[in-house]
Amino acid sequence: MSKDKKTTHTINGDYMPNVHSNISFGLVNIPIIMNPLIKNNDTSFNQLHKKCMHRIKYVKYCEHCKKEVKEDDIIKGYEYEKDEYLTFPKEELDALKPENEKEIEVIAFVNINEIDPAYFEKSYLLKTEKKTKAYDLFCEALKQEKKVALAKTILGSKFYYCILRFTKFGIIMTTLYFNEEVMFPSEENNFEVNAKELDLAIKLIKERTAKFDPTKYQDEYQNNIKEAINAKLNGKKVSRPKKKQKEEVSDLFEALEKSLKKK
Repeated sequence: MSKDKKTTHTINGDYMPNVHSNISFGLVNIPIIMNPLIKNNDTSFNQLHKKCMHRIKYVKYCEHCKKEVKEDDIIKGYEYEKDEYLTFPKEELDALKPENEKEIEVIAFVNINEIDPAYFEKSYLLKTEKKTKAYDLFCEALKQEKKVALAKTILGSKFYYCILRFTKFGIIMTTLYFNEEVMFPSEENNFEVNAKELDLAIKLIKERTAKFDPTKYQDEYQNNIKEAINAKLNGKKVSRPKKKQKEEVSDLFEALEKSLKKK
């Protein structure tokens, strides 16, 4: 994929620009620009040497040659036996990529409820630089059929299957984990429940049913860190957030009853 535009985005650890690609849908090609939909909200910390307060440097070091190694002198090796490696230069690995590496190739259309959310990995927004008839048509077709497009592509150095779904923001692409990466148990659970306890549990669910509003849910830990940073900058002592005391009830039926009474 093209690397002609500067950006801070990375995909599976590789430097990636706002990717120019295209959705391949039969004989139709739809030019798109791919942008990560998710940003990391974590507060960034540097590692410092406690003694002198200077930043720690990460060095790639060869134990055999007893020296620091430059990036250009590093190749990938597969260990097939103890300390025995098959080496692969970047050029060889690039040659193994599928021919459609610069495409998002649609291979089928499926119902999204057939895909367990455990398979969902990362999401990207697929937009067009200018309004196109093909993009609008693809969106409307997905909307009316209530389907998602199953596709395959390459991001950075990794091959993915992904789904393309219609949203009010445009097409969102979500990469999928492979089946061998998702570790479902081999056996299903057999559930045994008490009818009265089940009735209370259902009442509790109904009582606390709400519409999902993501703006209501904040990262409490990151908020605490930001408050601590502001306190330190203003010369104040960092106070530990008060934790709510939770009543412990060992009997399940009693716990359900009390939960229903508690707002």
